[in-house]
Amino acid sequence: MSLFNVFKISGSAMSAQSMRLNTVASNLANADSVVGADGKPYQAKQVVFKAVQDAANNNASTVAVDSVIQDPRPGKMVYDPKHPLANSEGYITMPNVNVTEEMVNMISASRAYQNNVETMNAAKTMLLKTLNIGQ
Repeated sequence: MSLFNVFKISGSAMSAQSMRLNTVASNLANADSVVGADGKPYQAKQVVFKAVQDAANNNASTVAVDSVIQDPRPGKMVYDPKHPLANSEGYITMPNVNVTEEMVNMISASRAYQNNVETMNAAKTMLLKTLNIGQ
């Protein structure tokens, strides 16, 4: 595998982790939203990755976002009889966003992104040193 493949692989991973960070930000922003854009309680979203084989580059694997799925867990029922959206029993359905899980996802995605940046910087340094050998 050439060093140039490192840039393609790390770049695809950074793009995928960026999408994951955006999804986490959306989930955290809507953690207390009783009503989503569709009029129903917000459903947390999760990013699903897939490995893509590149036959042109010696079957090097890159990372791509396969899909963004909704978390199937039910929303939390909170007792608040004075809320205008409360049901006949006084409960409102809150989003199924687990703030602790989302914070862990955010830290994980951020570190993965940072690791890929460092990998690209190391590859760049090696390429520059290789060019300096020829001078």
